[in-house]
Amino acid sequence: MSVAGKPSIIDDAATSNVISEPDQSWTVPWLLADRIARTPDSPIIERKAALGHSWAKVTARGFGDDVARVASGLMGMGLEPGQRVSIMAHTSYEWTLLDMAVARAGLVSVPIYETDSASQVQWILQDADVRLVITESAALAELVRGAAAARAAAHPDAAEVRVLSLDRDALTTISAEGRTVSRADLDERSDALNADDLYSIIYTSGTTGNPKGVEITHRMAAGLAWNGVRWIPDLLFSPDTRLLLFLPLAHSYARCLELLSIAGNGVLGHTPDVATLLPDLKSFGPSYVLAVPRVLEKIYNAADAKAGGGFKLKTFRWAAKVAIEYSRALDMPAGPSRRLAAAHAMADRLVYRTIRDLLGPNARYAISGGGPLGERLGHFYRGLGLAILEGYGLTETLGPISVNLDWRNKVGTVGPPVCGGRARVSADGEIEVRGMSVFSHYHNNPAADAEAFTPDGWFRTGDIGSIDSDGWIRITGRKKELIVTAGGKNVAPAILEDRLRGHPLISQVLVIGDGEPFISALITLDREMLPGWLHNHGLPEMGVVEASTNPQVLAALDRAVARTNRAVSRAESIRTYRVLTNDFTEANGLLTPSLKVKRNQVMKEYADTIADIYASTRKGPQE
Repeated sequence: MSVAGKPSIIDDAATSNVISEPDQSWTVPWLLADRIARTPDSPIIERKAALGHSWAKVTARGFGDDVARVASGLMGMGLEPGQRVSIMAHTSYEWTLLDMAVARAGLVSVPIYETDSASQVQWILQDADVRLVITESAALAELVRGAAAARAAAHPDAAEVRVLSLDRDALTTISAEGRTVSRADLDERSDALNADDLYSIIYTSGTTGNPKGVEITHRMAAGLAWNGVRWIPDLLFSPDTRLLLFLPLAHSYARCLELLSIAGNGVLGHTPDVATLLPDLKSFGPSYVLAVPRVLEKIYNAADAKAGGGFKLKTFRWAAKVAIEYSRALDMPAGPSRRLAAAHAMADRLVYRTIRDLLGPNARYAISGGGPLGERLGHFYRGLGLAILEGYGLTETLGPISVNLDWRNKVGTVGPPVCGGRARVSADGEIEVRGMSVFSHYHNNPAADAEAFTPDGWFRTGDIGSIDSDGWIRITGRKKELIVTAGGKNVAPAILEDRLRGHPLISQVLVIGDGEPFISALITLDREMLPGWLHNHGLPEMGVVEASTNPQVLAALDRAVARTNRAVSRAESIRTYRVLTNDFTEANGLLTPSLKVKRNQVMKEYADTIADIYASTRKGPQE
C-alpha cells in the first residue's frame, strides 16, 4: 500500500494526502537529475533495434549525456529561456530525448500531433509563438513550413520559425550547434528554472473550435511524477517496472506516463507502429500496459472472432462469462464459490492464458484512460488475471486526477483522487477538482479561464458523476453531451455508447436525441472485424456498404441494441439507429487523436441522416 495512506472525504470532497509538496527546485531537469543520482548505471530506456525485436539498454547516465548534448545544441541555436519548441513526431526515443532536452535548456515544449492539419499547426505556431519545430519526416516539415508561411503572411511581425526533421539528421544538426556551449553554461540555464516556470503548453484535442493551450508548469509535471510513482510503488517504483509506450506523446496521458517512468526506477520503451505492437509487447515484456478502452475492446473482439464458431466460440464466451462472474465475486465478502473457482481455473487453461500472452509475458496490470472503460470490460480483464486500473484525467490535469489502486480496485469507477488531489460534485452533478496536478490557466485565453474555474478556485471538468463514501469517483458522461429529450428526460449517452461498442461488428457509436421525442444512434461497422464475423456466421464476403443493409447483419445489430437497452429505462433507450457506411476516423476529422468522437462534427456531417431518423417512423429493435 502507498505510504500516502487511504483517501478520505473531507468537507464533502474526496481528498488524498500528498507525499511531498514540491518546492521551488522541483523541475523536470531536477526530476531527471534525481533519477541519474539514484540509478546512474541502471537502464532507464530500452531502444528497439532497427531490425528484429531486440532492445538496447540506455543507462540513466547515458540518457542524461544525450539530453545534455541536445540541450546544449538548442542553446547554441540562440534559443532564449522560455522560448517555445514544438515536437511533431511519432512516439519514440527521440521524442522523449527532445522533451527532456527542451526542458534542460530552459525552453518550453509544445507538442503537435502528426495528424494535425495545416490550419491547426498554423494556429499553434501563432498562439504559442513557436520558434523551432522538429518533425518526424521531411513531408511533415514541408507541412509546417507551409503553415509558418501562412502565419507570417497573416502576422508580418511574427518571429521566424526554423523547421528540422528527424529523418534529415535533426538531432545531429542541433547537437553540432552546441559545441561552444559549456556544461557549466547548460547547468546555469537549468538551475535558473523554478517550479512555477512553464514546462510545456499542451493543446486540447479540440472537439469544437480552436484547441486551447494548457499551460503545464514544472511544479505540475515534476510534482505529479515524483509523488505518483510513490503513490502506487509496487506498480510504478519498482526496478522491475517496465512500460512500453505506443500512444502519441503529444497527448497528456502518454506524456504523464513518460514522466512517471523517468521518476521511477524502471525502464521505458517506445513503439510507434501499431502494426508491430503485439510482437513488441512480447519481446519488451512490459509489467503494465497503458491503454485506451478502444484498444482493450479490440483485443476482446479479436479474441472472440479468432474463436471462430462452434465449440471454440462457445468455449470462449463461456470463459468470458466466468471471468466477469469471478471478478464480481472478488468484491463480495464471501469471494468466489468453489464451483466458480474450479470453472475459473479451467477457463484459465483453455482461454485466459492465450489472451494474457498477447500483452507480453510480464503484464499484470493495465492503466486505462482517455475515455470510459465500462464495467463489463473491467471485470472481464480482471477475471482473466489482468487488473485494469481505470483512471480519470484531462489535459488540464496533465495526468490522472484519480486512479484505482492496486490494493483496492473498484471496477466501474475511476478511483480516488491521487497525489494530493481533491474532487467534489457540484449541485448540478459536475465533477470539480483541484490539486497539485491541476493547471491554473489557459495560454492567452482569459475568457476560457473565467469559464473553467468556480469562484472559489475549483476546475470545472465538464464531466458529470458521483463520489462514493470511500472517495472513489464514478463518471457517467460529459455535461455538454448530456441529451435532454423533448419529454425532458436527461440521458447520458456514454452508457449506451460503451455497451454497444462491445459488439464485434461495431466500430463507433454516436447516441443522439437532444430535443427530440426519442433516443436514436448512428453506428459504424468495424472493417477489421467484419470478415471474421461474416465467416463465423456462414455469410459470404462483403464490404461495409453491402453489410450495412444485410438483413442478418441488421438483425445482429438489433439484438445488440436490445441488450444495451436493458441497462436503461425505456425513456433512455435507443428506439432506432442508422448504419453509416463510413467510419469515424482522425483522417476524416470525426475523431480526435485521443480517439474521442467529435460529436458536433459528426452531427453536422450527418445532419440529413439525423433529420431522416426523426422524420421517419421506423420501429426500432425489440426485446
